Amino acid sequence: MTSFGDLLGPQPTLLTGDDEAESELLNGADPAAVAAAHPTASVAWGALAEAALNDGATITAYAYARTGYHRGLDQLRRHGWKGFGPVPWSHEPNQGFLRCVGVLARAAQIIGEEDEYLRCLDLLNESDPAAAGELGLA
Repeated sequence: MTSFGDLLGPQPTLLTGDDEAESELLNGADPAAVAAAHPTASVAWGALAEAALNDGATITAYAYARTGYHRGLDQLRRHGWKGFGPVPWSHEPNQGFLRCVGVLARAAQIIGEEDEYLRCLDLLNESDPAAAGELGLA
């Protein structure tokens, strides 16, 4: 049985994360410098996207979030994810990807891209029903 209670579903995907990028961000490094040094780290793109959205730079936030989302999809696939199945919020290395999806949802909603907003919410809910709430989207 998976940790999400589905006997037939895939096991949760647990990313390995990027320890260097995460450490640099925790130590106050500029997210742009971290993203430049670790371009595959969704956590860095998520930090950039959240900061841009908080500054009212919606299109910039959308672009950063989209980049982090795609980097996260690459990581998920390398970890065996087939386009569906649990991606638990509680596993901290998954949070960079999920944060990117959350910012992408909010930015899409702001610019009136309702279909993208709903797709992102669906992905969050399919990944982990707790993720949307953790990201302030529930």
